[in-house]
Amino acid sequence: MVKKTRKADQKEKTFLGAIDLGGTKIGSALFTSGGRPAFRAKVLVDSRGGQEVVEQIILLYYQLEAEARAKKGRLLAVGLGVPGVVKPGSGLVWAPNIKGWKNLQLLKCLKKEIKCPISVVSDRTAYLLGEAWKGAAKGRRNIIYLAVGTGIGAGIMAEGQVIHGEGDLAGAVGWMALNRDFKRGYRQVGCFEWEASGRALARKARLFIKSCPETFISSGKDSGSDKNEVEIVCQAARRGQSEAVKLVEEIQDYLAMGVANLISAFNPEVVILGGGLFQSPDLFFEPLQKKFRRWAQPLAASSVKLVLSALGQEAALYGCARSAWLGIQEKMARKGQG
Repeated sequence: MVKKTRKADQKEKTFLGAIDLGGTKIGSALFTSGGRPAFRAKVLVDSRGGQEVVEQIILLYYQLEAEARAKKGRLLAVGLGVPGVVKPGSGLVWAPNIKGWKNLQLLKCLKKEIKCPISVVSDRTAYLLGEAWKGAAKGRRNIIYLAVGTGIGAGIMAEGQVIHGEGDLAGAVGWMALNRDFKRGYRQVGCFEWEASGRALARKARLFIKSCPETFISSGKDSGSDKNEVEIVCQAARRGQSEAVKLVEEIQDYLAMGVANLISAFNPEVVILGGGLFQSPDLFFEPLQKKFRRWAQPLAASSVKLVLSALGQEAALYGCARSAWLGIQEKMARKGQG
């Protein structure tokens, strides 16, 4: 019995690596195959972009590999999430927030240095996979993850399969048309994002405060940053100040239309809402739970659940690890068929 126990103790541990590339920071983590975090780290993205950021990713891979060895295990596979578009099958990446990452052969570059299996997915896919694996949509097969932060994007899963589209553009829902009148700003980011994102709230708050500064003189707050301007308007809306309430309700209405369109088109079991805007749930989540029903297909609306993200920013790391594991499973299935 003692010998058997020693053999069990000596059994090699395996880990999944996750690297979440953002516009300003890169998070990395080790997970057990069961989804338990074993290591985390974070670094700033090299502002030079291009190959320098590729080198950062490779160095983070080596760090994860070393951490796995230090835990008497090995790195089984790595998943990388990028803030942009990943062409299915090719690993060709377009990431507008990273300098020089337009049609970058990222997967080809990484495979020169990274020896274990590696998968590359968009950030919205990573968030979706993370919440489906260990978050608010665990066990569900028809899911939408809607991220409303600086921009707006969605990860979409139907019957357990992530929908990527022809060029990984499925989920670019910031471009949904929700207004008959076409504004100049729609050309840049799309109607939904221009009207209802965190950046939209900041822009509208800035214009609102500038148009009636006398309303906020007594607040004693500096309105010199987006954060403060948004905070001032949100607090005013909570106090019932009519113009602030009107501004917030406008954002709510666009969110309701956007969510309703997604529910009517995809009939999901659950819509997960994440991103900075929903850090004020009293203003944007709770009203949305009621307002979307006015616009959505009634049967789809009655069966869906709207929930807040359970994993927050960590969802992307979980999702990257999950994509690594799914890549291994797919590879094993292909071998079995062969």
